[in-house]
Amino acid sequence: MSYKIILLGSLPKGDEARKSFVDWKRAYQEKLSIAMPGALFLDGDAISDNVGPELVVGHDLSLLKHADLAIVDASTKIGAGTAQEMMMAKYFAKPLVAIMPKNTHHRKTDVIFDGILIKDWIHPFLYVCSDFIAETIEEAIPWIQSTKEGRTQVKDFNIFEEAIEQFERITPGTIVRP
Repeated sequence: MSYKIILLGSLPKGDEARKSFVDWKRAYQEKLSIAMPGALFLDGDAISDNVGPELVVGHDLSLLKHADLAIVDASTKIGAGTAQEMMMAKYFAKPLVAIMPKNTHHRKTDVIFDGILIKDWIHPFLYVCSDFIAETIEEAIPWIQSTKEGRTQVKDFNIFEEAIEQFERITPGTIVRP
């Protein structure tokens, strides 16, 4: 049986924006096809937005539900749809790898928050949703191969409840601000 991979990330909105679009998915597919012969790539871009929002969401989530692995290209700023798909990947308990180079929109080196240096800051929601974060698809391939072999631990939707519990345990009484 084929290993089904869904590629998630930013796509241009509208025909005009597509004219100059360089499809990042093709490069990922080429590299993954060499490392994982027989992999099947599920294409969320195979349906047009002109069919209506419910069918677009249903299509994309159906692909995610039936995928064996989700890969998110977060090398540029991701949109609302990709962020939602990441959360739904955890709902479906799918392995999720994020490709997030340093010093891009969602990952910064040597950032100071409230006077404290964070050497490798990663957007908290993307960090929590991701099972593995890599700077390149090549760096992610060994981890991706290990998911096919069942050698990785995958977060599920409980990761969000665990985050809430950790917050409430560490900072009791600070939930609501007036």
